[in-house]
Amino acid sequence: MRRIIGIILLTLFAFLPFALGMATENQQWEELFFEANQAYKEGRFQDAVDAYGQLIKAGHSNGHLFYNLGNSYFRLDELGRAILNYERACLLMPRDADLNFNLDYARDQTQDVVSESDGFVSTTFFWLDSLSLHELLWSFLVLNLLFWVTVIGRLFSVSDGIYYVFLVVLVSWLVAGASFGLKWYHVGADDRAVILNKEVRILAGPDIQDTALFKLHAGAIVHRERSEDGWSLIRLSEKKRGWVRSEAIERIIRIGRV
Repeated sequence: MRRIIGIILLTLFAFLPFALGMATENQQWEELFFEANQAYKEGRFQDAVDAYGQLIKAGHSNGHLFYNLGNSYFRLDELGRAILNYERACLLMPRDADLNFNLDYARDQTQDVVSESDGFVSTTFFWLDSLSLHELLWSFLVLNLLFWVTVIGRLFSVSDGIYYVFLVVLVSWLVAGASFGLKWYHVGADDRAVILNKEVRILAGPDIQDTALFKLHAGAIVHRERSEDGWSLIRLSEKKRGWVRSEAIERIIRIGRV
């Protein structure tokens, strides 16, 4: 008995420094978040950008952080980076009314009209744009649990009530699974990028001497196909594409993160 108590105490003492370190770190990040919000309220928008950016780089990213960062960039008249972070926030909290209002307002300030077709999947699974990937995942997990509960219930009962509940859960489970799979695929295949510079020339090839095909401005959303020696091939439509310096654009989907 003494040996067991000794092992438990040793385990607790070994874990204590780690727990205290985590608590201290969380307190530091909370203080930084407070400082960022305070900087924004006081009109020190560059300080707010630096603080929010530091939090995101440290892995504390969430929809509200991207939204606040987008607001800060908008106040600094950096329309491209504002729209970039609004779009990232939309992936995490797509139904936020303030976010959608600010994003629509920022889009109205852009100089380029870029139309996006909805496509068959977006039209058929119309609810996908209103739900984040995490929400769909949790919905599928909950329905998966209910599915197996009803399967077990069906094994022990042959009543019509259990049978109809099983059918409803089964259909919901299949729809949730398909929705999550499609959302996961589209997030992974999302090649959209935002023009960051005030104005960029889109060239016929990856060379500054190549012919200028057209111009784009901050906030325009394009599709990035590939990169080559510091240049990126972008596409607006099948007939409108060209090359731009890679630092002039940034992908909405952050590599390795949703």
